[in-house]
Amino acid sequence: MSVSKAVELEIFNKILSSIAEEMGIVLRRSAFSPNIRERRDFSCAIFDTQGEMVAQASHIPVHLGAMPLTIQELLPQFDWQAGDVVITNDPFQGGTHLPDITLIKPVFIENKLSFFLINRAHHADIGGKHPGSMAVTTHIDEEGILIYPRKLLSQGKSDKTFFEDLLGQLRNPLERKGDFEAQLASLNRGERRIQEIARRYGLKKLNVMAQALKDYSEKAMRHILAGLPQGVFTFTDYLDDDGIEAKDIPLAVRIEIKNTTVTVDLRQSSPQVKGSVNAPRAVTQAAVYYVFLCLLKTNGEYPINHGCFRPLEILTTSGTVVDARYPAAVAAGNVETSQRVVDTILGALAQVMPKAIPAASCGSMNNIAIGGIHPQTNKAFTYYETIGGGMGARPTKDGLSGIHTHMTNTLNTPIEALEHDYPFMVESYRLRKGSGGVGLFKGGDGLVRSYYFLSPVSVTILSERRRHAPYGLCGGKPGRRGENILIRNGQECLLPGKVNLAVEPGDKLIIHTPGGGGWG
Repeated sequence: MSVSKAVELEIFNKILSSIAEEMGIVLRRSAFSPNIRERRDFSCAIFDTQGEMVAQASHIPVHLGAMPLTIQELLPQFDWQAGDVVITNDPFQGGTHLPDITLIKPVFIENKLSFFLINRAHHADIGGKHPGSMAVTTHIDEEGILIYPRKLLSQGKSDKTFFEDLLGQLRNPLERKGDFEAQLASLNRGERRIQEIARRYGLKKLNVMAQALKDYSEKAMRHILAGLPQGVFTFTDYLDDDGIEAKDIPLAVRIEIKNTTVTVDLRQSSPQVKGSVNAPRAVTQAAVYYVFLCLLKTNGEYPINHGCFRPLEILTTSGTVVDARYPAAVAAGNVETSQRVVDTILGALAQVMPKAIPAASCGSMNNIAIGGIHPQTNKAFTYYETIGGGMGARPTKDGLSGIHTHMTNTLNTPIEALEHDYPFMVESYRLRKGSGGVGLFKGGDGLVRSYYFLSPVSVTILSERRRHAPYGLCGGKPGRRGENILIRNGQECLLPGKVNLAVEPGDKLIIHTPGGGGWG
């Protein structure tokens, strides 16, 4: 490729990805909930009319990797018109879990359907049996409102009856409405920017460059794969439990590397289970994409788009824990099983390239959902956050401490913002010293986050690596397992990794997150 062509490709890659980034900025600054405004639990991307991603922002891997399946499922279902916006959270049609609500907007240029804009944001409540819609459940209906794909706006006109009925079924509808409007504002900004770029360069040029970017990324991924040892590599890791039954849940992978292609076969994984750790296929797909994008990124900066995914084949069986079928509960599949899929694939790849793969990281998003009636306003509130842990040690350096790893890319909620809005306090937030696995390079330490409750509320914990420690590699030791502790009337009680519970004023909840595994 000539230097001038390479420069032109990079310019258009930056133009398109910057549009997705700007969409995210608008969404964050417009949102009402701390979960979106502070934690930044959302993602934005641009797709072409073939349903292939052409650019994304640096947002949440589990969102972004699932979006291609969302578009592929929805593209043929609608007669797309200018001004339309489609809404869905259906996990069985390319969604992740019910709180992640997706909006899709077609972009018309010169009266021609030219692109799709998509954003996905985690709402702090989507109804269901428990506040926060992130609970230990056994049926998708218990987790919240399942929004089958439909038009929220049709040629610019809002379906007010549907929207008001939806809000009426959710806790804190004013906050939910504000977050929806922020998502719409994000799409509108993206539409305006793409139309500006098309006027500047021409639609034909924009389409040519979008296709060229995908082809370039495909070549880059194939080049990386061609340099890997050929053959078949297997690995099995385990989820602690499903929150209903205390038994191991195996995730098994068989990776075949052949020439410039890779087949990732997860068909021998556990059948879907009673609890909510079942992952929709879109979530599993996102985890696979993430791992191989990491391999690509370690070899340089390349555009992230659909071309990266063309050499990858992913095999799953419907009705398994990695390809859930209705009416499976899936809330934890998105946040916990996705992390274990990553650990499983990395475990297999460690046999392929032992001096390039890190030890297992924390392996859990350590999810906390809290809800109840606010004593000052007498109105329902819901709050959701994830807590970081230790990064696995790398082949050349220690793992980082107290951060989110792999399938999540969110921030923590600042304590000041949390305590301003909700009737509980954070008594302690610190590193969990000594929780990283030892080795030539040490795993990162986990975190300790302690909540003190000021009023009766409902709490859900969805966490992993409480029974199975994050593994070390090449002789490194495992990271310490996590712990969830409730203190009531001075008495400590060790809680399960996944639990719904009612707490009273004066109760204290302490979450110890896992450390990363050691290396060498």
